[in-house]
Amino acid sequence: MARFPSEEWVGLFVEQINRSDAYREAGATWEGDIAFVFEAEPDRGVPEDLVAWLDLWHGECRAGRVVSAAEGEQARYVIRAPYSRWKDVLRGDLDPIKGMMQGKLKLRGDLPTIVRYVKAANELVTLTMAVPTEFPDEV
Repeated sequence: MARFPSEEWVGLFVEQINRSDAYREAGATWEGDIAFVFEAEPDRGVPEDLVAWLDLWHGECRAGRVVSAAEGEQARYVIRAPYSRWKDVLRGDLDPIKGMMQGKLKLRGDLPTIVRYVKAANELVTLTMAVPTEFPDEV
């Protein structure tokens, strides 16, 4: 089981992405990297902001790792939210596209492009649920 969010967790997520025929098809024309910013919630075991970066290219994930905030800001797309909001996404309690439209997840990048790839985004969320995850506020 991998602690969320961590380098180990991101590595397992990348493996899930690259094994997924559904993501390969849904993201076949997607180009661009994306950074997910998990904003600190010290009372929930996340003392500082953490950033997971994925290099998504034509239905595969060429790389993924935990990066510095400065590196994450260089991504074509940056999606940020408090840790507990991301936990809602991972558990399937919050649709990420709806979350962006409602301002629960903050996007820097082209929203119409993200919306056009809603099937790929939803598949990524589904794949997060396949990663054996330990949440810091549940240990």
